[in-house]
Amino acid sequence: MTAHDIVNAAKEIIVIEMQGLEGLLEQIDDSFARAVDLIANLKGRVMITGVGKSGIIARKIASTMVSIGTPAFFMHPVDGLHGDLGTIMPTDMALILSNSGNTREIMDLLPSLKSLGIPVVSILGEPKSELARASDIVIKCKVDKEACDLGLAPTASTTAQLALGDALAVVVSRIKGFDHGAFKALHPAGQLGRQLMSEISQVMITGNRVPFVTAGTAFSEVLDVITSKGLGITLVGSPSHMDGIITDGDLRRAMRKYKEKVIATFAKDVMSPAPRMITGDKLVIDALEIMEKYLITTLVVVDSASKFMGVIHLHDLLGRGKLALKNV
Repeated sequence: MTAHDIVNAAKEIIVIEMQGLEGLLEQIDDSFARAVDLIANLKGRVMITGVGKSGIIARKIASTMVSIGTPAFFMHPVDGLHGDLGTIMPTDMALILSNSGNTREIMDLLPSLKSLGIPVVSILGEPKSELARASDIVIKCKVDKEACDLGLAPTASTTAQLALGDALAVVVSRIKGFDHGAFKALHPAGQLGRQLMSEISQVMITGNRVPFVTAGTAFSEVLDVITSKGLGITLVGSPSHMDGIITDGDLRRAMRKYKEKVIATFAKDVMSPAPRMITGDKLVIDALEIMEKYLITTLVVVDSASKFMGVIHLHDLLGRGKLALKNV
């Protein structure tokens, strides 16, 4: 191909992508409005999922929502099937991205999402698919053709998904009053920005609010402790020596592994050893990065000598819309 041919080919591809976006204008209807209303009034977080290229777009949409005021996170459907569904709360919702609407990993995840009783919204290229029938709200996202010559690689379809995700995030932010002034508050020069640059020791949970059980604590008591403390976790051991951590996800995995015999297990049987830690002199933004990297909601806080100080929980950082600092 000559340079002229290459330039023309690139323009042709971009035109196809643009046509896919233009086609969205006729597809946006009351379903989109209902999805926006659901997200804007949500008490919890938007769990966004997808497989392959749709999964990559789902990650970006989650990041966009968080950056403009809507608590959201990405969960791979396979991880969800292997315990990460334990991070979902009854106040959350699911946003699923799929072009075909029949992806097996997504379909395997649906029954569990339904059993949790959370709303399911889908962005779909095929509104008559199996996923569409299982969704509470379907946002249509169909393109006439992909930009790749074979018509197989997701190109125009994923561009359309991204545009719809951005539209959801931005319209919700407008409804929630997240205007230019509110966005400035997220800048490091703003109040929230300053809080994100504060030390973890200022926002960590300490004292009796931190749940502990011993390695020999019975499963039923572990469940009671996690429920009563409301953090979705308990540490195993003591402040001077931690053996591990038990999360909601660990409890679900244990019930799946031991089934009816789970009641005869102990904390040591279901815990995850070596919980993730961070020092109290690190910044809140550092904790958020670690939580995002490992898809966890809690970090153990220690001092420079690895002595226990407390725990820091994602809900305290994002769930309330702004951080609550001590001694400020």
